[in-house]
Amino acid sequence: MANILVVDDEHGIRDLLWEILNDEGHNVELAENAAQARAARLRERPDLVLLDIWMPDTDGVTLLKEWSTTGALTMPVIMMSGHATIDTAVEATKIGAMAFLEKPVTLQKLLKAVEQGLSRGSLSKPLMAMTPLPSISSVLTMESKPVNITVGVDVGPPSNQNFLLDKPLREARDEFEKAYFEYHLAKENGSMTRVAEKTGLERTHLYRKLKQLGVDLTRGKRSGT
Repeated sequence: MANILVVDDEHGIRDLLWEILNDEGHNVELAENAAQARAARLRERPDLVLLDIWMPDTDGVTLLKEWSTTGALTMPVIMMSGHATIDTAVEATKIGAMAFLEKPVTLQKLLKAVEQGLSRGSLSKPLMAMTPLPSISSVLTMESKPVNITVGVDVGPPSNQNFLLDKPLREARDEFEKAYFEYHLAKENGSMTRVAEKTGLERTHLYRKLKQLGVDLTRGKRSGT
């Protein structure tokens, strides 16, 4: 378990990274700008920093350079951006960043970069730049008649889900998908990693889908997790 500082001015990105890294067992501190990042750097002494490049007050490369010139760059830093150029990524790695993640950040590349950063614990050699995988979309078609679906969960008795399909496709699809993900969350005891593997979704996309459907993420969690 490590202390990780996430610096990003986008609220949704901060929340998503917090959920993923917290689910992996890390302690996560959030900052939305360079001023908060400086304070958190002094207060928490993070083991690793995920730093966005484009921020309103001070951009991430400038903050990285500041830490480097003042001797505060004692932890691995992974840069993030959805708009940065190759030159910007190269500049960041020259200053001392260990990796560059391009948004939208995928689960595998995020966890791999974090694992490598924490295991190396030094800034002697930058990691290879990361590129995103294509986004995943799901399309569900249904017959135009009511169906009854029996959902059997290993940890409890089966439950019946009645889906009335005499309604707009989007509503019917959302009802089915919500029941589908609640089933897998219960079966996997709330483990987002196993649910992502079972359903074939990137965990970043899985989190967004669950929030969109209004799925209670605490359901099926083991006690104390």
